[in-house]
Amino acid sequence: MLQNALQFSHTLLKEVITDYDHVVDATMGNGNDTLFLAEAVKPNGQVYAFDIQEQALLKTKQRLVEQGLAEQTKLIWDGHEHLANYLTENEPIKAAIFNLGYLPKSDKTIITLPTTTKQALDTLLYHLTRKGRILIVSYYGHTGGEEELDMINKYCQKLPQEQYNILRYQFINQKNQPPILFCIEKK
Repeated sequence: MLQNALQFSHTLLKEVITDYDHVVDATMGNGNDTLFLAEAVKPNGQVYAFDIQEQALLKTKQRLVEQGLAEQTKLIWDGHEHLANYLTENEPIKAAIFNLGYLPKSDKTIITLPTTTKQALDTLLYHLTRKGRILIVSYYGHTGGEEELDMINKYCQKLPQEQYNILRYQFINQKNQPPILFCIEKK
C-alpha cells in the first residue's frame, strides 16, 4: 500500500540519518517528528526542535521524557525563521522536516507563514550536508495554506538541478486536500 505524505517523509529520512547526525524539526507540533528524529540520532546525534506555541513544547517534552529521548533533543520556543540563531556557523545538518499549517486541536489562526518558512529553508540549505534531505509536508486546506504551498512550489522549482534533487509526492484522487510532500536532497 502506498504511504501517505507523513509516512513517506519518515521513510525518506530513515534512508539518510545516522546516530551521529544533527537534524531539525522545524515545526514541533505534537512532537511526533521530534520523537522520530530523536530515536534516529540516538545516542550521539542532536535534534533541534522549534515551535512558537508553549503547549507544543510542553507536550513534546513530556513525550521525550517518557521515551527516554530528551537528552539528545533541544526544544526551542521560537519560530523556525530564527534557526540561524541556534546553529553554529558551519554546523552540518543532515536532515530537517516541516509540517506546514497549524497545530492540530489548537488555535487554527496560528499558522506557518510563507515568509518565515522561506527564511528557515534558506538557513537549512546553507547548513545541509551533501546527501542531506529537507522534507516539507504541506497542509494547505486552511486560510493561508494555498499561499504557502505556492511559495514552496516556486522555491523548489528554482533550486538548481546541478545541486539538488527535488521530489513532489501527492495523491491526486483524494478529497479534502491531502497533504503534499516535498523532498529537497542535496547532491
